[in-house]
This record gives sequence, structure tokens and C-alpha cells, in this order.
Amino acid sequence: MNFKKALIVCLIPAFVISGCGKTTKEEANNTTNQETLAQVSGQGTGQDTEKTESSGTEASSDDESQDAEVSRDLFAMDTYMTLTAYGEHAQEAVDKAAERVEALDALLSTGDENSEVAQINQNGGGTLSEDTEYLVKRALDIYQSTNGAFDISIYPVMQLWGFTTGDFAVPSKEDLAAKLALVDAGRISLTEDNGQTSIALPEGMEIDLGGIAKGYTSSQIMQIYQDCGVTSGLVNLGGNVQALGCKTDGSKWKVAIQSPDDTEGYLGILEIENQAVITSGGYERYFEEDGVTYHHIIDPTTGYPADSGLISVTIVSDDGTLADGLSTSLFIMGEEKAAEFWREHKDEFD
Repeated sequence: MNFKKALIVCLIPAFVISGCGKTTKEEANNTTNQETLAQVSGQGTGQDTEKTESSGTEASSDDESQDAEVSRDLFAMDTYMTLTAYGEHAQEAVDKAAERVEALDALLSTGDENSEVAQINQNGGGTLSEDTEYLVKRALDIYQSTNGAFDISIYPVMQLWGFTTGDFAVPSKEDLAAKLALVDAGRISLTEDNGQTSIALPEGMEIDLGGIAKGYTSSQIMQIYQDCGVTSGLVNLGGNVQALGCKTDGSKWKVAIQSPDDTEGYLGILEIENQAVITSGGYERYFEEDGVTYHHIIDPTTGYPADSGLISVTIVSDDGTLADGLSTSLFIMGEEKAAEFWREHKDEFD
């Protein structure tokens, strides 16, 4: 393995192993490989993509109702997703979860000019809905706790590199400096009036909540599952995994950490219950120019792809939103600072 480097707070992506007991590599290779999905989403162009869905079937026997599985695939947030729930209320839960995913996608997409986030960027601010308010406030909290490593105002720099459209190009130093001057989430202003929160952005600044959107979405799905009476379920949002409870046999979910150097191999297996496993990696989304590889995780201090010595970071937490934000942040920090951050916040994630 190329030890440039994979940390397991965890530092890497995952695929779910549904079997019990000892798992062989052959069995692991027959499971849903989430890294493949992550790579597919990483090649997205930001353009509209037709959503595809397929519903699973429920077992008809009353004795099997608690083990009945319903699974649904869809495309949203520029990635392929699978929603799975078990039990007699599984169909209702999965259907409601899919509706919630599509609603959040419509609200948060920077590529949809009618979305709330796109309108905020166009107008330099606006009144925030409940979901967007929560995400902006969480994003600013993570910005503060990571000393700016996580910054939602990086969006203009991402556009310059072409990671939002697929029109990849290495920007000139002059263009990059101009866009980098707009990056500073600490300058975002939030005001509250009569129970409503408004946001104001400095001139030229634009935001993107994609760095925590999928983590938030997976947590929302877990809440929907619980509200519907589901006690066992799993979501895979383009390589981001979050589990509700245990498997129907009472054992914990097993998530294999895939090797970034070998798509057929994995580094180890995590056992989770009511937790999210979320990964960011420089090998997921990138382009090459003049023999140099440029990945999509941009360091807000330089405007260039983070060169931290890490190739992947996986975070395990019961808070999907936090895990999503930290997987990016710790990747940018590098091994030493990431380990120090974990020691200071180890009660929040693994």
C-alpha cells in the first residue's frame, strides 16, 4: 500500500459487507462497492442527469415482516444513492426518504439556478429556510473548529478549476489570486428577525454546502426511518454510509475500508451501529494536465488541491453532517494536524 497516507480516524472509502462472521475477500468483492459509486459521482459535470429508481420487494409472510427488505436506487446530489430499510414499515420509510433526498437536492444544488443556494449566490444573500439555516450554521461552526480548513466560500475557486462543470483547467496565478481573495467564510453575516434568519455575502462571494449536504441528508434519512417505525436500515450516498441500528439478525453492520491503491482490496473492516462512515479522497475526482494530477479537494489557504501527504480520510461518527465536513477538513490538514484535532475532539468521532 502506498502509505502517503491513509489514516483511520480513519483516513479512506467503504463498501458494506452484509454477511455475518468472518468475511473473505471474495465475499467482500461481491458486496455493494461504494467506492465505485463515489468515483461515478466524482465524474459528474454538474449538469442535469436523469434520475433512475428501482424498488425492492417486501416479503409477504407475516413471520418474515420484520426481516422484509425494501431498497431503492436514485440519482441526486450528483451521485448514485441506495436507500435500504427493513421491517413492515420499510416501504413507507424508503419512499419518504427518497422524497426528502430530492427536496434537499432541489434546495441545495449550486447547479440549479432556482435552488435556494443558487439564489443566495446570485443575490448576495437572502432569507434562509430551516434546512439551509441549519447547514450554514453547522458549516460556520466547522469552519471555526478547523481554523478555516472547511470553508463553504471556496465555491468560486472550485468553479475556476472546473470541478463544478467538468471543464477542467489549471487557472493562472492571477485569476486564482482574484478568486482566492473572495474566500473567507468568517465574513459571512447572519442576522435574525422575527424568527427568520437571513444571510449576507460580501460582494463576489459564493457558497456551496455540498461539503456537508450528503452527511446531513443521510442523518435526515435516519430520522425518517425512525419516525416510520423502522429500526434497521442503511443508506449509501455515493460512498457515504450511514446505518440505523443493527442488521435484522442483531449483529452490527460491517463496512470495509477500501484501499485507494487497489480497487479489489481493502484495508480493514469497521463494525458500526447508528453511525456514519464518510470518506474524502484525492483519488475520487481529479484531472491531469501536463503530467500533473489535480484533485478536487482545494486548500482554502492556497487555492490549490491540498498537498497534505494524505490520499484519503474516513470519519466515523453518529453525526453524519459532522463526519462529512471533517473528512474534507482533516484531509486538508494532513496527518499531524488531523491527529491533533482528533485528540481534542475524540468524543465526537472516531
